[in-house]
Amino acid sequence: MKILILGGTRFLGRHLTTSALEHNHEVTLFNRGNYEPPSGVESIIGDRKRDLAQLKHRHWDVVIDTSGHLPRDVNATAKALADSVELYIFISSQSVYSDVSEVGVAENAPVKTLAQEQLAHAESLDSSSNSSAVNYGQLYGGLKALCEQVAEEAMPGRVLNIRPGLIVGPDDYSDRFTYWVVRVNRGGELLAPAPADRPIQFIDVRDLADWIVGMSEAKQSGIYNANGLPDRVTMKMFLEECSLASSSKVLFTWVSEKFLIDEQVGAWSELPLWLPVDIAPQLKGFMFIDTSKAVAKGLVFRPLQATVQDTLAWYMANHSDLSGDLNAGLNANREQLLLEKWRGESPTSSTTPITS
Repeated sequence: MKILILGGTRFLGRHLTTSALEHNHEVTLFNRGNYEPPSGVESIIGDRKRDLAQLKHRHWDVVIDTSGHLPRDVNATAKALADSVELYIFISSQSVYSDVSEVGVAENAPVKTLAQEQLAHAESLDSSSNSSAVNYGQLYGGLKALCEQVAEEAMPGRVLNIRPGLIVGPDDYSDRFTYWVVRVNRGGELLAPAPADRPIQFIDVRDLADWIVGMSEAKQSGIYNANGLPDRVTMKMFLEECSLASSSKVLFTWVSEKFLIDEQVGAWSELPLWLPVDIAPQLKGFMFIDTSKAVAKGLVFRPLQATVQDTLAWYMANHSDLSGDLNAGLNANREQLLLEKWRGESPTSSTTPITS
């Protein structure tokens, strides 16, 4: 099978490329050439905003769009490839859902919409930015929903929209999962967000990539949530697994949600995987997205242990300074100050010593 990947050199795109090659498919990448492509693939250097003509007069069985954020770009790409590919796979996001206040959100739930003024604002941000990664903020989910719609309009019945949750594992440059793996490995007293038994949900990038390649082989279309099984992993289970993968001694100090909110700790940024649902009930179901439809189509999950161990091994092999700040998570000084204040306010606070 011939597969065209828009992107293909970073994180999910790179793992999609690896998985496709392992399944003996022929892979072509189309990207701006900012990162070294994996070996064994054809690489076409170009910008989807102005260089789609480079893809004309070619044929692929499937295109996987990992880099579409604006509806106008996805619309142009899908129309340009409508006669060149049989299936258009768009990597969307579970952020498209307009209401995640209840658990079990499925693919038929309503999605976000944007006013014309909001769409114009997003396009102006993109046009005025010199960065390869534009932060669309609160517009992100609505933009992804519109991207899904324009792809389907351009290629009706031939689009597979994938809505992942938090994608984690080796090569993750966001560090939203990696922070915890690395921080536990550093040892010492660690600030952990209570309650310890609160479920968290994410998906290993390799499980996602393998499943997407399998769906492309089967020429599946439609809409699928792609995330870990809901209500299967808690924060405590995750941190304990991080400890087992480490050679360090660590003490988990579980800090109340009220304290974290009062101290203006950034949810999802300073404390990845933490969502303060007590004050944001509209997010109650964000970690409980229904993935049964994808599981019925063959989505499987490797053990949490493998994801943690492989992420730590990747990070240690690719970072010379293992004590430096990551792209997400508390820095060491901020964490220490918060722990000291927490102990002063809660002298009987819960701590969990774990050694490995």
